[in-house]
Amino acid sequence: MAETTQTAQANRPLVGVLWMLVTGLCFVMVTALVKHVGGRIPAAETAFLRYFLGLVFLVPMLRPLFAARLDRRMIGLFSLRGAAHALGVILWFYAMAHIPMAEVTALNFMNPVYVTLGAALLFGERIAARRFIAIVAALVGGLIILRPGFRTIEPGHYAMIGTALLFAASYLIAGRLAARVKPVVVVAMLSITVTIGLAPFAAANWVTPTPTELFWLFGVAAFATAGHYTMTLAFASAPMAVTQPVTFLQLVWSVVIGALFFGEPADHWVIFGGAIIISAVSFIAWREAVLKRRVTPAMGEPRQ
Repeated sequence: MAETTQTAQANRPLVGVLWMLVTGLCFVMVTALVKHVGGRIPAAETAFLRYFLGLVFLVPMLRPLFAARLDRRMIGLFSLRGAAHALGVILWFYAMAHIPMAEVTALNFMNPVYVTLGAALLFGERIAARRFIAIVAALVGGLIILRPGFRTIEPGHYAMIGTALLFAASYLIAGRLAARVKPVVVVAMLSITVTIGLAPFAAANWVTPTPTELFWLFGVAAFATAGHYTMTLAFASAPMAVTQPVTFLQLVWSVVIGALFFGEPADHWVIFGGAIIISAVSFIAWREAVLKRRVTPAMGEPRQ
């Protein structure tokens, strides 16, 4: 009975799409608020303040965190993930201050592609021909956005490439950790280790923020936390193959907000490249869902 209820809850495509729409709006607001804060505060300090202010949202997670029994190896993995994620966050905040919102959003879509490649190279996971073609298509989409040889590649673009690679490493480690501890522990430890990892970088070039800047950065933390929560609700309501294509709207909203509030002209090459990337990522998500259904026994079938 419980299994039937769980299956029904995970097969609500409209609910999943709606939650993913909210997720997209939250993450676009994160990008917009960081852009609004500007570059007066160094990227490392901005990233540190975002995570430090966000620690208040960890209060409901303290009980399961204290109850988790983490051995030395687990602490090492959490620390490694925190270091990779902290460097990625610094690069992301730097990119936000130097290149248009739409380009940051579009290049950020490369994360799942790097995760798939990393899983194959590090863990020996097999990449079928169709998934390989999708990965190549996504990389082509990234080249269309960057257009090397046709325009100057800014440091912000290199920062976003580094961000996507470091976040992919973070997610690969998270996949290993999620198999051993509760998801809430994974989330809490990420916030703690990233805050600690960012602290020395922030202290090295500290600029005292104004109360207004602190207010906006707290908003960044709030929207980021809400976005991760609603994304979890989306994945719990419908398969990723259903919810993943909705993330393309983040690029549309980024173009609109960038044009209306920051005077960033809409670049059709960025939209075209982003569409190719998100189509490829959606195909990869769909293939993962198909493979998962094949290896998961249907209702009523015996389980080994």
